[in-house]
Amino acid sequence: MVVERYHQVLERIEQACQKSARASQEVHLLAVTKTFPVDLIVQLFKAGQRDFGENYVQEAESKVARLPQANWHMIGPLQSNKARTAVSLFSTIHSLDRLSLAQRLEQMARAAGKTMNAFVQIRLGEENSKSGLDPADLMAEMQRWSAHNWQALRLVGLMTLPPPQASRPYFARLRQLRDQLKERAWPMFVDYQLSMGMSDDFEDAIAEGSNWIRIGRALFGSR
Repeated sequence: MVVERYHQVLERIEQACQKSARASQEVHLLAVTKTFPVDLIVQLFKAGQRDFGENYVQEAESKVARLPQANWHMIGPLQSNKARTAVSLFSTIHSLDRLSLAQRLEQMARAAGKTMNAFVQIRLGEENSKSGLDPADLMAEMQRWSAHNWQALRLVGLMTLPPPQASRPYFARLRQLRDQLKERAWPMFVDYQLSMGMSDDFEDAIAEGSNWIRIGRALFGSR
């Protein structure tokens, strides 16, 4: 069943790309595996899926050990005291939301001799429970970050978790922020991808320029 859903999602991605006149290679599927068993993840890997996202470091450890050849992404909030483990497990962090965490990841990645990719998370809704930088502070905050020496941490774009209803305007806003960042050309940004869109709204996210869509329920069913 999970493989059937996987092919259905791939078809929806292809259709959304065609509708938006985008190349399908620009859009990457990130399978969100939180709470789902490793056996289902292995089925997806055998079917061709390579990128998987986890919300919690502790839960990810056993899954990464079972499937180390996959590309693992951290998509949940990350505590600084988990940075060392996160660097050992993940290739990309989608939830970087503060300078102190960026510095910790830089330190741990250097010590491990590893390059870490990270998306800066932006809080676009009014939900105080969500992590992320205030968009009004983004440019000033990135100017502050640019004063530091980044060797192992590479910023690759922006991520957001908008409110579940009427999310498309928030996707458009993140794209606008990304375009403003590109104009500044700060050297710690090596790319300007967008991580946005989930099971209920990923077609809209693709239309607004998303490069990474984070899909759980449409692949695995309800938790």
